[in-house]
Amino acid sequence: MKAILLAEPGVHFRLQQAQLSTPMPTAQQVLVKVEYTGLGSLDEKFAQQGAPCWQYPHVLGFDAVGTVVDAPKGMHPGVGTRVMWHNDISTPGVMSEYVAVANYALAVVPEHVDPIVAACLPTPGMTALIALLKLQLDEGDSIFIEAGHTCTGQLAIQFAKQQGLMVFTSCPDGFQELLKELGADAVFAEQDENLADLIQRQYGYDGVQGVIDSTGKYTNELLSLLQFCGRISCISGLPQLDDALLFKKAPNIGVVSLPGAWLAKSICAQQRMSFLGNILMDNLQQENLRISKHELVAFESGEITRALRQTQHALGTFQSIKVA
Repeated sequence: MKAILLAEPGVHFRLQQAQLSTPMPTAQQVLVKVEYTGLGSLDEKFAQQGAPCWQYPHVLGFDAVGTVVDAPKGMHPGVGTRVMWHNDISTPGVMSEYVAVANYALAVVPEHVDPIVAACLPTPGMTALIALLKLQLDEGDSIFIEAGHTCTGQLAIQFAKQQGLMVFTSCPDGFQELLKELGADAVFAEQDENLADLIQRQYGYDGVQGVIDSTGKYTNELLSLLQFCGRISCISGLPQLDDALLFKKAPNIGVVSLPGAWLAKSICAQQRMSFLGNILMDNLQQENLRISKHELVAFESGEITRALRQTQHALGTFQSIKVA
């Protein structure tokens, strides 16, 4: 089968095309013929830094949609079912024509859902959902979503509005109108300072109940936006935190890690991915999610390298690779 391999990680990472043997599924796995894979922030991150559990060359890719072509008798989902999933980081990735994947981590793709769109949703969509769940916010509460223009940010805004939250967000110039269309109640410029004062003066909120820290670059500044004992979900790790600020705010800090569900070998967390995938598929089927901009990338090492180096996902462009 044809596959795209990460031959060498690093800032100048190198991808290569290869022919590999079709994987053999284990007792709790099904064999999926891949149709489309997603391309996004995790692919870029791990192409540059690699992973301790990888040996090189390594098949790259985390998100995919495909059709089950082999499964044990009686297993769900069965042969012929189109599925979507976020792949196990400790196994070969999804940029290949066939993948063996645990059946309990799969979400069924409804008949009328576009597989091209479904393929680019697992990482940003599940990340947004988990980040919101960790905040434990109620209808009417307020949230600040940093970098709302990113793929994860755009989805988080839409899910937050479904939850009935007051949504504040930030973005570079050129994205303000889009984020308001997606549901943001207030959009601040990326370079705005003293956001806490702006939010209080303009909207009457003395701090927000929840924050989604998208980049990890301004975590201390984002903590300062919180009410006392507020909650923050960090999706890009934790930097050095200000002890005085922690003492002042006493925040509840949550870290979001999709690969961690596999590295920790948590069956419960892996099954939860199926549940989150079902939520994403239901939202697509009911046309409750807007994908503002999408790019289809060819299944070629050169084109995938180009797409990863341009980091369009950071500018709000969802990307999929057509495999079959």
